Amino acid sequence: MKPTSGPEEARRSASDIRVFASNCSMHGLGHVFGPGSLSLRRGMWAAAVVLSVATFLYQVAERVRYYREFHHQTALDERESHRLVFPAVTLCNINPLRRSRLTPNDLHWAGSALLGLDPAEHPTFLRALGRPPAPPGFMPSPTFDMAQLYARAGHSLDDMLLDCRFRGEPCGPENFTTIFTRMGKCYTFNSGADGAELLTTTRGGMGNGLDIMLDVQQEEYLPVWRDNEETPFEVGIRVQIHSQEEPPIIDQLGLGVSPGYQTFVSCQQQQLSFLPPPWGDCSSASLNPNYEPEPSDPLSSPSPSLPYTLMGCRLACETRYVARKCGCRMMYMPGDAPVCSPQQYKNCAHPAIDAMLRKDSCACPNPCASTRYAKELSMVRIPSRAAARFLARKLNRSEAYIAENVLALDIFFEALNYETVEQKKAYEMSELLGDIGGQMGLFIGASLLTILEILDYLCEVFRDKVLGYFWNRRHSQRHSSTNLTSHPSLCCHQDSLRLPPHLLPCHTALGLLSVSSEPHPDILDMPSLHVAFPSSPQIKS
Repeated sequence: MKPTSGPEEARRSASDIRVFASNCSMHGLGHVFGPGSLSLRRGMWAAAVVLSVATFLYQVAERVRYYREFHHQTALDERESHRLVFPAVTLCNINPLRRSRLTPNDLHWAGSALLGLDPAEHPTFLRALGRPPAPPGFMPSPTFDMAQLYARAGHSLDDMLLDCRFRGEPCGPENFTTIFTRMGKCYTFNSGADGAELLTTTRGGMGNGLDIMLDVQQEEYLPVWRDNEETPFEVGIRVQIHSQEEPPIIDQLGLGVSPGYQTFVSCQQQQLSFLPPPWGDCSSASLNPNYEPEPSDPLSSPSPSLPYTLMGCRLACETRYVARKCGCRMMYMPGDAPVCSPQQYKNCAHPAIDAMLRKDSCACPNPCASTRYAKELSMVRIPSRAAARFLARKLNRSEAYIAENVLALDIFFEALNYETVEQKKAYEMSELLGDIGGQMGLFIGASLLTILEILDYLCEVFRDKVLGYFWNRRHSQRHSSTNLTSHPSLCCHQDSLRLPPHLLPCHTALGLLSVSSEPHPDILDMPSLHVAFPSSPQIKS
């Protein structure tokens, strides 16, 4: 065999554990694998290194386990602003339908569903409304639309709104948007609908927000005929202050404002930010504006999506539930499904919604980003004795009517600052890597480059021990084949006979080695091999 070449020696020295231990930046390895025989000092160093590595691995496992628990923390901060977007304000009269706008046809179709009336009670109810009963031969309409009923018979803002000012400037019904809720026909100020510019305010305090005076029109309230879940016993309006992206759920979240009082609502904006899974449970998935239970046409172009809100998710859930169960939607629900008939309202839609609210069947997570408004209320009585006569002349109403029907509402920001409530990751990936690096330096005196050194050493060991074994074996086989095919006795025998190679005598142990120029993998290097053939007479040409 040839002596080991220089590159092979360098490769073997690189894969030597003693050479690696003396050059590695990891502390303690040089004392464990250094030159010399086994001693107590070397054993103590080996125990110290093993203990340090075990402690380091335990600390790393604990840090990784803590990171995978995905803890979060909540940060509360207060920030100032020079200008704030004024919230949307939705108003609903507690009375859903005006008595003066109901007709015998309305009672025929919706009297039982909305008022609990039997057909035999319709004439009595009409007389209680101050209306004549249905004439003889009355024929109801072939169809009936609940949405048209609420749009026609609901309270009109033109009649209710007595005065309106925003930041001291006059406003009117044109600044409100009509919207339908479960309470009927409602109106939203500063809704931003149809791309309208949102109103802002630059100062806090009274007089720098929305100031309105409303007439609740008690004379238009329907008489309470029978006690049911939909019967209102109070008088006034319901108010919900919300962001423009959030649909109003005023029957559940609205504030009550009573006539005969001026109500002050001081607001403070709160911006909430939550984390998605696995750190939290928020959602930022867009809502389907059509609220269809299933896509009608998968090839049709998708509709523009709505931003995710908690109230929007609940409304979508209710819409899909009613659409699946009843095959229709209630008049305040969005979508393309047909509006439920009065009979469907009574027998299916109302019971389904009530059961759904009791069971809390809608699993709606918090939005990842949302805006809400903290509110503080205070109120004073109006009008005073000194102002009653003046208001009676101004509004052309009696003093008793003003005391029973008129209310004032002031909504404003307490100050031009807002609160931020933000969820943050309690343990970031950078902190995990920092902790691992600190534990690595403390216990084994290593760094990231030390890991690269270990990987480089393992590559050298693999190349030297594994790949080197196969390379040496292949080289040995080639060397043996070359020695056998170049033996002098075989070459002389072929030359003396001067025969074609296929006519030469062939020993069974040699095969066709004398003919083939390729090395045979099954024959080892045998320098002492000698083959003798009997002499034969020379063949003359």
